[in-house]
Amino acid sequence: MNPAAPSYDDIRKILDAHRPPPLPADLRTRAAVALILCASRSGLELLFIERAKHVGDPWSGDLGFPGGKVEADDGDERLAAERETREEIGLDLGEARYLGRLAEITGAHLPVRVACFVYGLAEHPPLRLSDEVRSAFRVPLETLCDPNRHIEATVSFGGTTLVRPAIRVLEPGQTVLWGLTYRLVIRFLCLVGCR
Repeated sequence: MNPAAPSYDDIRKILDAHRPPPLPADLRTRAAVALILCASRSGLELLFIERAKHVGDPWSGDLGFPGGKVEADDGDERLAAERETREEIGLDLGEARYLGRLAEITGAHLPVRVACFVYGLAEHPPLRLSDEVRSAFRVPLETLCDPNRHIEATVSFGGTTLVRPAIRVLEPGQTVLWGLTYRLVIRFLCLVGCR
C-alpha cells in the first residue's frame, strides 16, 4: 500500500478490525497519548512534539505524541489523552475525527502502560505550546515508511547510554524517534501496510 494512500475511513476500518484486548490490570502507571493525523496535499502527516528539557522528567527532550499520566478524575484513558493534548499543545480533539486505538504497550525501563488513541484532523489548527513542549511538527507518513530513515541510534535514558531502533524524523544529528513512541509508530505503520 502506498503510505500516502490510506484515508481516514480506511484507517478507521483497520483499527475497528484490529480491536486489541486490554492488558490485564497491574500496578504500572497508566498513561495515554494521542496519535494525530493531519491531511495535507501530499498525503497524511503525523503530529509529533519535542518535549522541553526538565530535570527529573524521564522523557525530557524526547520526541513523542502529546499525552501523559491518566489522572483519577479523567474517567478513562481516552479522556486523559484528550486532556493532555489540550494542556500540552492547545488542541481540542473534540473537533477531530476519532479513528480508533492501538494496542496498549508497557515501558521497557519504567513501570508504565500506555494507551494510544488515533485522531484525524481535517485542517491544521494553530497550536499553543505549554512549557512542557519545546516544539511541535508534522512528519509525512511517507517519511516514516522510508527504510533509509530506520536506524540503530545511540540514546540516553536515566543516565545510561543505549543503542535502540529509531526513526530519523528530523535532520541528521538531531533527536531521533525511539522508545515507546517509536514502538507505537511501528505498530501503526504495520497496520496501515507500510512496514
